[in-house]
Amino acid sequence: MPIATPKQYAAMLDAAQKGDYAYPAVNVTSITTINAALKAFADSKSDGIIQFSTGGGQFAAGLNIKDAVHGCIVLAEAAHRLAEKYDILVGLHTDHCQPEKAEGFLKPLIEETARRRANGQTNLFQSHMLDASILPLEENIAISKEYLELCAKNEIILEVEAGVVGGEEDGAAGHEDMPSEKLYTTPEDMLSVYESLNGIGRYMFAATFGNVHGSYKPGSVQLRPDILKEGQNAVISKYGEEAKFDLVFHGGSGSEKHEITETLKYGVIKMNIDTDTQYAFSRPVVDHVLKNYDGLLKIDGEVGNKKVYDPRSYLKQAEESMASRMIEACNDLESTGKTIYGKV
Repeated sequence: MPIATPKQYAAMLDAAQKGDYAYPAVNVTSITTINAALKAFADSKSDGIIQFSTGGGQFAAGLNIKDAVHGCIVLAEAAHRLAEKYDILVGLHTDHCQPEKAEGFLKPLIEETARRRANGQTNLFQSHMLDASILPLEENIAISKEYLELCAKNEIILEVEAGVVGGEEDGAAGHEDMPSEKLYTTPEDMLSVYESLNGIGRYMFAATFGNVHGSYKPGSVQLRPDILKEGQNAVISKYGEEAKFDLVFHGGSGSEKHEITETLKYGVIKMNIDTDTQYAFSRPVVDHVLKNYDGLLKIDGEVGNKKVYDPRSYLKQAEESMASRMIEACNDLESTGKTIYGKV
């Protein structure tokens, strides 16, 4: 069963931490994009993470419904079935959920996993993200503790964030007037997170080090991976090697290879990628439209060409292109060839 059990998902994260590599976590919105992710992981012989945002869930639920919870459940159930044919492990995760949305988004999804577990099924999702980073740290930690307790009861891993990721990505955005220091999580913040959450349940931590959602020209974003090193050192020096965080790199699209490699040394085990895969998906569709304009449209009384306006003709190209970009991500994050499928 390639959608990981809670035990297998924990083993995936442990293997990445021990082996100094990370998993691409790709946002999907449809069966086509799920298939692109699965193809990439399988072709790379890499385990990986497929994730769903509130906006992605609304889109998947359809224009008349726009129910983020319903759409995410539909996508997750589809991923469970589609992944049965593969020989890699995949974790399912929900991306940024702000505090004001958590009651109506995270809780119903956690309840859905609880319902499945009561029926003898495996978890629908292996992890969720609560993004309370916009709140003061004390308030952030308080709500994070509440949701970590809910997740832990169902062997779900919670991802939390302290500090603010710049830019905007599917509803997750920093403020334009945000002080620059807020883009960098301090060692003191990281100690506070550890001391508050340790012992409740397993969690991942998205510490910020200047990362920004979206894609930018080289040099436009000033990443400081050393921030992660300083924070890890502060926690480990006080509480030992076992206190090392499972870190998450947000805003991974457009990052340079040497910066990605450096973060792997400091405990990053998951990197979110969305902007680059959106572009990779759309690029061949644009090519197809421009090259087949006369066939796609019924111009001057003609009938067009069904072979080129059949959505499958361009969605196959989009799936292939997105998968290629994901394979590049597996290589960059050094997860290629390291699946633990069949070993746990």
